[in-house]
Amino acid sequence: MAYHVLVPDNVNQAALDILEAAEGITYTAPGSMPREETLAAIGEADALIVRSSTKADAELLAAATKLKTIARAGAGVDNVDLAEATKRGIVVMNTPGGNTVSTAEHTFGLMLALARHTAQAMVGMLEGRWDRKKYQGVELRNKVLGIVGFGRIGQALAKRAVGFEMQVIAYDAYQNEAMEKQAEALGVKLVDLDVLYAQADFISLHAALTDETRGMVNAGAIAKMKDGVRIVNAARGALIDDEALAAAIKDGKVAGAAIDVYVSEPPPEDHPLVGLPGVVHTPHLAASTVDAQIAVAVDAAQQTVDALLNAEYKNVVNQDVLAKK
Repeated sequence: MAYHVLVPDNVNQAALDILEAAEGITYTAPGSMPREETLAAIGEADALIVRSSTKADAELLAAATKLKTIARAGAGVDNVDLAEATKRGIVVMNTPGGNTVSTAEHTFGLMLALARHTAQAMVGMLEGRWDRKKYQGVELRNKVLGIVGFGRIGQALAKRAVGFEMQVIAYDAYQNEAMEKQAEALGVKLVDLDVLYAQADFISLHAALTDETRGMVNAGAIAKMKDGVRIVNAARGALIDDEALAAAIKDGKVAGAAIDVYVSEPPPEDHPLVGLPGVVHTPHLAASTVDAQIAVAVDAAQQTVDALLNAEYKNVVNQDVLAKK
């Protein structure tokens, strides 16, 4: 039996090479497909490989009459309607390991930029200013880093922070024995969220986006934080109530923020954090390294081949669907 894979987003050629080499699999991968073309093509697809641009929402899934699997080349699956996929018996898989190091490194870079005003100082230089006194920063050494979400990326960030002699504490809603052992090995103390808010000089968000975490950094949470806290978000934009964070930066409660992700991307011109002094911005670059994009694309392609040809499923995010197989 032949299976057809639709790849409507740009993925590394190494992923397409895997599909090309798999006997019994054909694929369509024109690069970035417009929504209308994706909707027209999805009906012939047995599998879908996406990055973040394609929205596998209810409309798309309703047109996907043959679809068996969706592989996300990346960790986050908020561009996939998991409930609708599960209802239709579609297995959704992600590739959480491929971008771990790239995301952790970018997060740490954001933290350094936030501590030392690197981005603002560069802009000042480009505009002909020598603002040496204006941009006095702080060291990371001996500061408390609070990591919200202690999975792969949170743990990779902790390892780097320990190397900078930071004190690291972490919170995870899904704390388990393996996580506790890893925290102990890294010298990280696992704490309740309110304790983390009260003690951290820097807070880095690495939680998955769920109904419980959406808008978790809001006015109430910020009120529990240390005065002068700095907040980094390279996870999901919707974890933060942007209006509340902007207000806290303006009144001095929060010393600054570094933001890589936004609810709408690109953010609108009137976004409350864009242009606000004390905020460092990057355009969703955390996983944007050659290394990470090769890794997640290869993982997504291999998982798709294994699922279609061997009924082997890896990194399934809607586990309930497997009961129907």
